[in-house]
Amino acid sequence: METYTAMREFADSWALALMTVFFLGVVVFAFRPGSRKTADEAAQIPLKDD
Repeated sequence: METYTAMREFADSWALALMTVFFLGVVVFAFRPGSRKTADEAAQIPLKDD
């Protein structure tokens, strides 16, 4: 099997599935309960006066 063909088959199947799982994990992490407070605190870091 040619290298390009093997990489193409991997990208069409498993890589796409892994990227989808990673994306869904990031979305769940961002919208999990209790993350709003943490996100608001992180957003205020540049505005804090020391």
